[in-house]
Amino acid sequence: MKDYIIVGGGLAGICFAEIALQAGKAVVLITDDSQNSSTVAAGVYNPVVLKRLNITQDAQEHMDYMAPFYKQVEERIGVVFNNPVPVYRRFAGVEEQNNWFAAADKPSLTAFLSTQIIHKQFEGVDAPYGFGEVLHTGFMDTTRLLNGYLSYLKKEESLLQETFIHADLQIHDGFVSYRGINAKHIVFAEGYGIKANPYFNQLPLNGTKGEILIIKAPGLDINFIAKGSVFVLPFGDGIFKVGATYEWDDKTTIPTAAARAELVEKLEELITCPYEVIGQLAGIRPTVKDRKALVGTHPQYKNIHLLNGLGTRGVILGPPMAKMLFDQIENNIPVKKEVDLNRFSA
Repeated sequence: MKDYIIVGGGLAGICFAEIALQAGKAVVLITDDSQNSSTVAAGVYNPVVLKRLNITQDAQEHMDYMAPFYKQVEERIGVVFNNPVPVYRRFAGVEEQNNWFAAADKPSLTAFLSTQIIHKQFEGVDAPYGFGEVLHTGFMDTTRLLNGYLSYLKKEESLLQETFIHADLQIHDGFVSYRGINAKHIVFAEGYGIKANPYFNQLPLNGTKGEILIIKAPGLDINFIAKGSVFVLPFGDGIFKVGATYEWDDKTTIPTAAARAELVEKLEELITCPYEVIGQLAGIRPTVKDRKALVGTHPQYKNIHLLNGLGTRGVILGPPMAKMLFDQIENNIPVKKEVDLNRFSA
């Protein structure tokens, strides 16, 4: 008998798989790659909300847990996917500089906002008022991470690449069965695919469509993530990711001309060099109406669990939320109230 069936091969699913494997548990992960938000995502980790210059909840704790977690994953799968690089926030004027210094004085932000304005001019970027540097940031190459981890699970005969059929799940006293696989627990980590999950589809995970561009700009000389109205993330060899849009009504993963036009307009406010759009990607972020994750156990079935709603900060939230769920299941440590899925119970 397995300890866990995990449904979903995005960040949430592989984070829970890794937590379970570190604890010596036997897992099988089932995915059909239908939910692509993790691979579309830029994978930036930055605990500072730069638009409002505030910090996300429990940011320091999450960052402290995230770093060694991903290092262990890299060692397990033999793939390097973590790229520590600074985020440079482009100042649009003196007022933004003043706001930056005021925010840097806040105890919660002191560790993350440098008080040294960067006045260096970088080829291809228009920044007459300089940049503010966000510390302890970078990006995960989520495609390398997910492909590497799923390849590892496949070698361990712990991966099923198929569509999960919820109607085939059988619930017993103390275990579940799915197509001949018995497990003590099942964890659903399906992202926006929750809409097809009869156990959890009543939860208010609305989803937010996001689109990014991939551009080739040989004249853009930056080794940092440039942030204006959009981010520009260097991928090497003159290739950059540009994003991202937020669309609340369209739930398709089809790239749109409207999103391309929006990204191009904002990109050209930030860079001055020629570029070519060579790709456009779209995905549905698993976002909840209160912007908190959905973590916990089904109110009726005690061996059915959920890890979802990681939203726009999946690379930061994935590891600590997975650990929180694992600790609830294995050690009876309650998940925090603000992310407990039962907060939406009537």
